[in-house]
Amino acid sequence: MGNAPGRSIWNGSISFGLVVVPVKLYTATDTHDVAFRQVHREDGGRVQFRRFCSADGQEVAFSDIAKGYEAPDGTITMLTDTDMAELPLATAKTIEVQQFVNPAKIDPMLRGSKSYYMLPGNPAGNGAYALMVEALRRSGLSGIAKVALRQREALALVREMDGTLVLDLLLWPDEVREAPKPDAVPALSEALIGQAQALINALTSDFQPLDYTDHYAEAVTALVAAKTGGVPTVAPATPAAGGPPADLADMLKASVDAAKARRAPKVPKTRTPADDAPVPADEPSSA
Repeated sequence: MGNAPGRSIWNGSISFGLVVVPVKLYTATDTHDVAFRQVHREDGGRVQFRRFCSADGQEVAFSDIAKGYEAPDGTITMLTDTDMAELPLATAKTIEVQQFVNPAKIDPMLRGSKSYYMLPGNPAGNGAYALMVEALRRSGLSGIAKVALRQREALALVREMDGTLVLDLLLWPDEVREAPKPDAVPALSEALIGQAQALINALTSDFQPLDYTDHYAEAVTALVAAKTGGVPTVAPATPAAGGPPADLADMLKASVDAAKARRAPKVPKTRTPADDAPVPADEPSSA
């Protein structure tokens, strides 16, 4: 589906009970983000950013930048890479599974946007790795664990996917903002709710990720190619403004009909004797 994982970004082990499995983590996902450069509008020159020290006004090289923790009173405490590496965290090199859960019962809001493949860290751990994969596969459960990764400790979900262990980072509960409540909700008739459910049923099918395409990235790539080649771009047609808003029930019915029409199997055209009749010599063939 995408590019193969590159170099491992973390070496350690995963444990459940007294079973310890040496593993390496590999980034599992890429993005379609289109990279833009900030440039000077007048001449297209790239805009560069320089780092300056607020104390002496001098430019600071990246190699001279350190971490500083600012207290509420403004006092800065310097922290070195050694300080960070020696934090007393058991999760720095071990992913310890705390419990096993039904993944379907985890609030999707807690799901992070980063996933990692976990592969055996060395041949000696292949047996334990295969054991954990098979146990998760048969149980249908996933493990909840903590891991220190990229200078922060995170909750994580350990799951099995096609014979490979996967680590999905989760958000901490206090990282999820409280949902705002909508304004007054109007009363809904049972008939209208039934039509909405009919539309949901008409649009229900198995999710096939490959059926979907990132049209934004495609459009930007085509735009760059067109401008580079001097080809004028064509704007997509804008739907004509209609009259007053349609009735909600009418829109639902039309949506259901359209969804059913899209999913209806194509009926082959029935041949008639006329279709098989020979073409007269003095008439052009339609072939």
